[in-house]
Amino acid sequence: MQPAARIAAAAEILDRVLEGEAAEKALTSWARGARFAGSKDRAAIRDHVFDALRCMGSFAVLGGARTGRGLMAGMLRDAGQDPAEVFTGEGHAPAPLTEAETGQSLSDDEAAWADIPDWVRPDFEASLGLDALAVAKALRARAPVQIRVNRRLSTRGALQAELADEGITAQPMELARAALEVTEGARKLQRTAAYEDGRFEMQDAGSQAICEAVPVADGQRVLDYCAGGGGKSLALGARAELRLHAHDAAPQRMKDLPARARRAGLRVTLLDSDDLAAHGPFDLVFCDVPCSGSGAWRRAPEGKWRLTRDRLEELTAIQAQILDTAAPLVAPGGRLAYATCSLFDAENAAQIRAFLERTPGWRQDSERRLTPLDGGDGFYVSQLLRD
Repeated sequence: MQPAARIAAAAEILDRVLEGEAAEKALTSWARGARFAGSKDRAAIRDHVFDALRCMGSFAVLGGARTGRGLMAGMLRDAGQDPAEVFTGEGHAPAPLTEAETGQSLSDDEAAWADIPDWVRPDFEASLGLDALAVAKALRARAPVQIRVNRRLSTRGALQAELADEGITAQPMELARAALEVTEGARKLQRTAAYEDGRFEMQDAGSQAICEAVPVADGQRVLDYCAGGGGKSLALGARAELRLHAHDAAPQRMKDLPARARRAGLRVTLLDSDDLAAHGPFDLVFCDVPCSGSGAWRRAPEGKWRLTRDRLEELTAIQAQILDTAAPLVAPGGRLAYATCSLFDAENAAQIRAFLERTPGWRQDSERRLTPLDGGDGFYVSQLLRD
């Protein structure tokens, strides 16, 4: 496919996303009907779609319309290219631009704030203070590809060398002791022997950092309460000989965890909700709770535009309920780690303050907040100790 044809395809997919279809589903559906598109075409189109979703507000202004065509025209203008050179109507190129699609110019600051929904901005600024604009700008860019070295099976240096032999360049990160940032060859990662043999996992460095912040010791009983795919279970298990347990309100999310654990040299016991009390109490309960995902909007940008005030309030209620349910599972003297990938105070420090006010017998040991300015996604972790 020619570059102009890729732009036309991305515009078509974006129109489906704007109508409410999930981006991944829209991309998959398009690919099934476009057998002529090669792997490089599909990758380029995917990049166009997600770049547009990260920058939908500013691209719509630059392109003159919040449509697939408008967003693609805005993307080209943002990159310093005249979209008229692409929108020619020749061959498979998109039709020429209309007068309404001329767009407007934006300053860097205006572009950044255009890519934060209007209703979110007050919460964003209140939560991030002087860093708010810099974080808004950071969320417009693609997230870096970061991996966690499984230190049970390898070291950062050894894995770097192994990946280099396969044409993959990775650099150590300061944010987490097992983190590498992949700067070249990232699309090859999941086809390497190192991945198949469990010597590394795909995991953002911010996610790794909040796991590393939580102390663990051999023999501890650990429950990953909101396990999802189990990335944090594996990160904790790589640091000590733990008796690992995982639970999720939607158990199907954990279906691949036993196989991933075996590959990583670990064993994780999956627990249904009815089994939790019988297997407790636990020395550590780790709750990576459902949240707005605002710290990871570079990675999942459509969530930024689908979030509403009502949904945020619903999420904070769910978070409070999880804290109240998980706390009794912690043994006396044990630790409860509460984590989000959110930037909002309402989901982070304010949530912990409210829990401590309504729940006697607990105290906060530490808390840490990360933003994309730290090198990974935005995360928050509070560690609570039970008397």
